[in-house]
Amino acid sequence: MQGPGTTTGKAGLGRTAGERQATDETLVHRCLNGNRSAFEKLVRRHQKGLVNHLYRLTGQPDTARDLAQEVFIKVYTSLGTFDPRYRFTTWMYRIASNCAIDHLRKRRPQTCSLTVQAAESDDRSQSDREFAGTEPTPHQMLRCREIQERLEASVEALPSSYRQLILLRHQKHCRYDEIARITGLPIGTVKNRIFRAREILRSQLSDILEAEDLR
Repeated sequence: MQGPGTTTGKAGLGRTAGERQATDETLVHRCLNGNRSAFEKLVRRHQKGLVNHLYRLTGQPDTARDLAQEVFIKVYTSLGTFDPRYRFTTWMYRIASNCAIDHLRKRRPQTCSLTVQAAESDDRSQSDREFAGTEPTPHQMLRCREIQERLEASVEALPSSYRQLILLRHQKHCRYDEIARITGLPIGTVKNRIFRAREILRSQLSDILEAEDLR
């Protein structure tokens, strides 16, 4: 089964030897010197992989394609900030991940839930306890909305290095190894930051957790 960015046919076989040999960093340098075709080569080289990366994050092919265009625009307008000591793809995928996370944050949850996990284990069998009701009363719906707003505000207030990981873990349900690959962080750092972020949220929401007996 092909991903949304997969193409068939012989596209790409016509690349010149110079295009195949030029590194991403070399093409960026050419872009900064006014060579517009150099950026077109970067787009052709990375478009499929970028769309597939965004598809894994969003789960929506059309959204992935739209976000890919947005990412390339941001990459182009930010080329002057790229540090050639590092890999271009690492920088580009970090921009892509941030775009995907911003998109996900704008989508308000369909249900009211507050997941509380006491440990940083990645065991899928660990139970998550949620506020949820099949037929909530008006009072429960109001309470649920209040809790959701508190939770969203607390997540928004987290340091960006924590907020990104929490959203990937709990909004997109990414595994730790997937988060490490997306962010370029060591898996140990990912686990540690998510654990600390949960502790911060648990502290800030302690009154809710105590009232709802969710500690």
